[in-house]
Amino acid sequence: MSEYVIYTDSACDISPEMLKEWGCEYLPLTFKFEGSDEEYKDGSMDTKEFYARMREGSVAKTAAVNSETFLKAFEAILSGGTDILYVGFSSGLSTTYNSARLAAEQLREKYPDRKIITVDSLSASAGFGLIVYLTVEKKNAGASIEEAAAFAEEMRFHLCHWFTVDDLVYLKRGGRISPTLAFVGNALGIKPVLHMDDEGHLISMSKVRGRHASIRALADKYGELALDPKDGTVFICNGDCEKDVRDLEDMLAGRYGARVKTVTPTGTVIGAHSGPGTLALFFVGEHR
Repeated sequence: MSEYVIYTDSACDISPEMLKEWGCEYLPLTFKFEGSDEEYKDGSMDTKEFYARMREGSVAKTAAVNSETFLKAFEAILSGGTDILYVGFSSGLSTTYNSARLAAEQLREKYPDRKIITVDSLSASAGFGLIVYLTVEKKNAGASIEEAAAFAEEMRFHLCHWFTVDDLVYLKRGGRISPTLAFVGNALGIKPVLHMDDEGHLISMSKVRGRHASIRALADKYGELALDPKDGTVFICNGDCEKDVRDLEDMLAGRYGARVKTVTPTGTVIGAHSGPGTLALFFVGEHR
């Protein structure tokens, strides 16, 4: 069986240090603040600083990884005799995956003896990161590149993404909700509960009054959908709201005996669209 590496991108919201520990390679998406020409790589700015700037009114604009960047990065690995399994950010939210796919098509012609497989995770943030983690586990258990790719493709339809946001203005900017709903919702303390569908799009599922109720709704969904509520692998992502993370962890432990494996900041690229106060829960379920 030929050697292969699992490649991904920074929209998985897993730190470079942890990805290195998992044996993964990655490329960063980028962002700029409106009114500035300075471009930042995802992960290059401390998330607390990033969210502080957003709370002060800064607006961040994000950019996908382009095909040329993927081409150079992938070729460096293929030319060394190693195959690549790329698991990428949802094509429903970014052109990053398509850039990787186009680069892979070109490189297959140049390196016919090498394997390069791309998988659209149809996922985002640490839900995408959880798919990468589980695929790494599969690889470490001895799976071939084809077996690991098939596993990732199947797992994406069982990866539950449930999240809430603290300020509706960021969803309004992204076109997820109307300006009127954002204004009225913020005035009344209404918090949306959202998830990601099977096509990799963000969908608003319900609305509750108050932050605590929205956190409780995430825990409710875990109990409703988790395949293994007590011992399943659980990731939480947050936009600088650690107290809310602890509240959610306590709910999951108290109700289901669940232990959260990884808590990670919502990265700068994902956070640019969801805003400070984003709280997200990721786990494996019967379906999304």
